[in-house]
Amino acid sequence: MFVIEDDFHAETLKGRYATFQDAMSEVKRLAEIPWDEEPNIAPCQSWKTCGRKYEVIEYDDNYSPWKQLSCKSVLEVSATGVVWLDGSQ
Repeated sequence: MFVIEDDFHAETLKGRYATFQDAMSEVKRLAEIPWDEEPNIAPCQSWKTCGRKYEVIEYDDNYSPWKQLSCKSVLEVSATGVVWLDGSQ
């Protein structure tokens, strides 16, 4: 199971994805949303100078708590623009 998390704010986005590709489809959708609109607007008080750093995290949900299997930083969204990380696009 894969989830998308904002590493800057330790906030998990709604949704669970069966494959990495499914999660990346959602990340690509997020990249099309302006930085100052939900869900890209940062939840902190300094949101105008902050942003989001999205990671796709793979978990084995057969464990409680879930066991993390992998984590890949894929996208940063801020007022300065969209930056794909590590060739993720």
